[in-house]
Amino acid sequence: MLAATSVAKPIKSRELSPGSAIRIPNVSQNNGNAIALPMSNSEYIFTSTQHSQELERLQALEQVFDPATRKKIESTGISAGWRCLEVGAGAGAIAQWMATVVGDNGSVVAVDLNTRFLNNLRSPNLEVIEADIRYLPLNYPLFDLVHARYVLIHIPDFQVALSRMLDLLKPGGWIVIEEPDFSVARAIYGEKDALESFNRVYEAICQMFAQLNLDYAFGIKLPAIFQQCGLQQLSVENDVPLSNGGSGIAKVMKMSTVQLAEKYISTSVVDSTDIDRYCQFADDPQTWAIYYGTVGVIARKGHL
Repeated sequence: MLAATSVAKPIKSRELSPGSAIRIPNVSQNNGNAIALPMSNSEYIFTSTQHSQELERLQALEQVFDPATRKKIESTGISAGWRCLEVGAGAGAIAQWMATVVGDNGSVVAVDLNTRFLNNLRSPNLEVIEADIRYLPLNYPLFDLVHARYVLIHIPDFQVALSRMLDLLKPGGWIVIEEPDFSVARAIYGEKDALESFNRVYEAICQMFAQLNLDYAFGIKLPAIFQQCGLQQLSVENDVPLSNGGSGIAKVMKMSTVQLAEKYISTSVVDSTDIDRYCQFADDPQTWAIYYGTVGVIARKGHL
């Protein structure tokens, strides 16, 4: 029996009240050295996943989302000679593309906590650094463009990371940030049991983020965060695709669910049967769902 359903009520995300200020701390120092900030107890949720599975997932993400990311970056006017910073470079496709765009007179620095998938990048104007963006030294020449996709949602003290990115951005430079919003996720059409399992997996995702002191709806807060940082020429894109099973985003979420199954089950919201049904749902082209949305924000740092 096929049915349409609405999502079960999720855990409440951290709210951003209209009158509340988000203070982005200034973490820079005059001597250009990274300061010793307290480390978070949480870790990137995909850190312990198998090498081959994670590379496949990252490459699938690139295939689905890189076209839209390139358009956002191109809207800044990126051109030959620019210096660009790619934060959370993943499998490296965007960093490699930017290196081609800026040419021999430009440069790209790609930063990631783990550069295991960046070792094969070959470009004389591309530098790969294994580091936490929160502690990247400020002795680099300032950048014309800073980009990050699906990075801040994984950092409890995201303010520190964002502040560091802004400190590394030259006056008049552009920042492009893309973050997911899981609050829009819902199963739309499919077998009743599969719909229920899909929505339970969604609740488990929300619970996992909450347990890590992370906000599963971080993306929708991003425009307000940028405003309160004093950034200029703000542009916002909110992509919430309705997708059938077997589509690119469905495949990505199936990969994530397989890799994070133990974390989801540990929330006590789902069991292995729910995980199996979710994966079957994501494979079936007759099913429909909103897996999550992506909010992209483009803005410019003011001149001093």
